[in-house]
Amino acid sequence: MKIQFLIVAGLAAMATACASRPPVTDTTTGPTTTGPTTTQPTGPTGPRDGSIEQFVQVAGDRVFYGFDRYDLTPEARETLRRQAAWLNQYPGVSIQIAGNCDERGTREYNLALGHRRANAARDYLISQGVSASRISTVSYGKERPTCHESNERCWAVNRNATTVITGGAVG
Repeated sequence: MKIQFLIVAGLAAMATACASRPPVTDTTTGPTTTGPTTTQPTGPTGPRDGSIEQFVQVAGDRVFYGFDRYDLTPEARETLRRQAAWLNQYPGVSIQIAGNCDERGTREYNLALGHRRANAARDYLISQGVSASRISTVSYGKERPTCHESNERCWAVNRNATTVITGGAVG
């Protein structure tokens, strides 16, 4: 029994000793090199300022609506605020806002709803200081879906207003 106790105590002592090693610290004062170094010039890492790609990346190009709705959600307002900030930074850029709907409902109903969606986005951009003369609207109703399945996920994606730059962006 004493031998078992001594073996267990010895193993515990070894485990404790292994766990209490001091951390290894780096004592070098800087990078060491063995030869001359060259630096590679770094180019732009993102889209060009004022480009369509930058607009989409920085601001987002679409806002989404609920079923049979054209009022702006808080998320839509935030996207439109970013769009307005970007557009106010690039006053030579003009845009078109396209209102879109899901496949449900008549063609005529969806064209009218698409107009209301596009105009809601337009009105919000104007309230944020974007000149009305830079914004045109169009409704595609249910004619230009981005998702072609007949389910709620796709319908939600297709209920949007998409902002497209039509002029003045950097190529």
